Amino acid sequence: MWEPVVARLAEERDVIAVDMPGFGRSPALPDGVAPTPHALAGAVARLLDAIGLDRVHVAGSSLGGWVALELAKAGRALSVAAISSAGFWRRPLGPRPGPDRRTAGRLLLPVLSAVVRTRRGRNLLLRGSVAHPGRVPRRAAARLVRSYVTAPAYEAANMAMRSAVFSGAERIEVPVTLAWGSLDRLVSPPRTTPAGWATRVLHDCGHIPTWDDPEQVGRLLLEASARAPAARTS
Repeated sequence: MWEPVVARLAEERDVIAVDMPGFGRSPALPDGVAPTPHALAGAVARLLDAIGLDRVHVAGSSLGGWVALELAKAGRALSVAAISSAGFWRRPLGPRPGPDRRTAGRLLLPVLSAVVRTRRGRNLLLRGSVAHPGRVPRRAAARLVRSYVTAPAYEAANMAMRSAVFSGAERIEVPVTLAWGSLDRLVSPPRTTPAGWATRVLHDCGHIPTWDDPEQVGRLLLEASARAPAARTS
C-alpha cells in the first residue's frame, strides 16, 4: 500500500518499508505467539535493533497504525503518523460478521490478472478499501488483492486486533498525528483524542488513501515526521 508514496518520501527521508510478520515476504511470528499489535511492534523493534536504529519516525495504516502507536509506547518512535488506525473503537469488535471475503478472493486468483485489467474489475475488488479503485494500476491492484488473500498471518492478526482496544496513550511522549480518510468505509475517528495529538482529514480518500491521493498522504507523513527531532543511529 505504500508503493505510491515511497519515492516521494525518499526525496526527503531515509525510508524503510516493512512487511510485518506473516504479511508480504516476512515470515510469521513463531508458533504460539499471537500476532497482537504489541507482538508485531516487538518484531519491528527487533528489526530496528538488527539494522542499528534506536528511535525512528514511524508511519502505519490500519493495523499498522496501532503497531506504530505500540512502538511509541515502547520508546522506539520519534513521531507517529497513524492513518485510518485500528484500535480506537469503544469496545472489542469480536469476529467479523458475514462471509469470509478472503475465501472469495482466493477463488479469483487464477483469473485475477484478467479481472484487474478493467476499471470495473478493480472497482469490484477494491471499492471497500480504496475510494477511487480506477486510480490503482492493474498490476498494483493484483498485488494488493493477492497480498490480502494469501497473507498467512491475516486471520490471526485480524482476530487479535478485533479482540482488543488500544490503550496506554498516556505513555506516549512523542508527537502523534492521526489521519482519517473522509470516505473511509471501515473505520471512523474516535470522538475524542488524547491532548496534544494532531488529527487530520485526508479529503476524498478511503481506508487505503495512498492510491487515492499519494501527494496528500506524502505531505501528511512529511509534516508529521517534521514535528520531532531527526532520528539518530544507536
